[in-house]
Amino acid sequence: MTVELISVGTEILLGDIVNTNAAYISRLMAVCGADVLHQNTVGDNRKRLSEVIRLALSRADIIILTGGLGPTDDDITTEVTSEVLGLKQQIDEDIVETIKSYFKKRNRFMPKTNLKQAMRPEGSKVIENNNGTAPGYLMEKDGKTVIILPGPPGEMKSMIDRVAKEYIAPKTGRVIVSHNVRTFGIGESDMAQRVSELFDNENPTVAPYAKTGEALLRVTASGKTKEECEALIAPVLDEIKEKIGGYIYGIDAENIEEATVEALKENALTVSCAESLTGGLIAKRITDIPGASEIFECGVVSYSNRIKGKLLGVNEKTLEEFKAVSFQTAAEMAEGIRKLSSSSIGVSATGIAGPDGDGTGKEAGLIYIGIASECGTRTVEIKTGHSGENCREYNRTVAASTALNEVRKEVIRLKEKG
Repeated sequence: MTVELISVGTEILLGDIVNTNAAYISRLMAVCGADVLHQNTVGDNRKRLSEVIRLALSRADIIILTGGLGPTDDDITTEVTSEVLGLKQQIDEDIVETIKSYFKKRNRFMPKTNLKQAMRPEGSKVIENNNGTAPGYLMEKDGKTVIILPGPPGEMKSMIDRVAKEYIAPKTGRVIVSHNVRTFGIGESDMAQRVSELFDNENPTVAPYAKTGEALLRVTASGKTKEECEALIAPVLDEIKEKIGGYIYGIDAENIEEATVEALKENALTVSCAESLTGGLIAKRITDIPGASEIFECGVVSYSNRIKGKLLGVNEKTLEEFKAVSFQTAAEMAEGIRKLSSSSIGVSATGIAGPDGDGTGKEAGLIYIGIASECGTRTVEIKTGHSGENCREYNRTVAASTALNEVRKEVIRLKEKG
């Protein structure tokens, strides 16, 4: 089975961005047992894009295009591909609702131009995009398959991974197995450097991914059976654990809150939250997990200093001398919520979400997490470096994720203490 890759975008031709998509897809196709014989890069020009697609159709079984699926006039990939294949396009209301939901979830206005991304080629299969607004499409005609995907790697990678596993590998008689190694507290570049030699593997492959405040490694193998794949993956996972084990919070865990809730359940421990800058986000993420009622006692959003003192017992002198955003306040908040709830672990979060600092030299993105348990009280300082417009969501997300991870780590400390 032969594959041809077409990367669409004038910015690639001009060298404004580095085309990492082609390398990623080529390696994935090799895992699938498919041969990439040609790669092409073409600018945002209808005539030249049409020519390149027609040429690819004449010599490859599968054509994969990336880029040019945005909402602007120069995003022409879906339109030109449909024209070449002789397929009409029509608005897909399900996709419209998905795009609207994407903007609503982020409390952002949706421009009407985004409706262009809901123009679906007739007979195509939709490839859902969980990280952006542009869906991908898979089209089959005259024995050929054409797949179009968005250009941003953070969107494209997870989409092509699904296509490779569910569509391409079965056609070549291969089985693909992947495991996600999820980490917290280590940056993507640091993580990648520590395991860099693994990136040269052909089977299994190892690829880094990043999300807000987290990083993960996806280990993917192909073989004739699932058992063969697992045997290939096992030693690679062992090597990853050896190199970055202290940062790993789960293999194939959905997210940090799931891993934390499961750890609390397994050890019959409970937790309560005292939140300032996160505004209840820690408690919300815990209670998003089914069965959280077994481990979650209560949450207090103590946004004002008065409530910090009245409900949590934070000392007035602490607030006067060290202020609300401090090691000392975070520690007393954690101790206070643990005492109030009689839970095994008390966790707190205080800090400056932004967009500006507090006027005393403390900048946006300064966060303190407090943890209190039988092992004592400790605090963690975070400086995200994010300030200005649109920083609040990022800083609050990182604060909540860090708090959840510190609870998970405290479970381990309590377990070791016995």
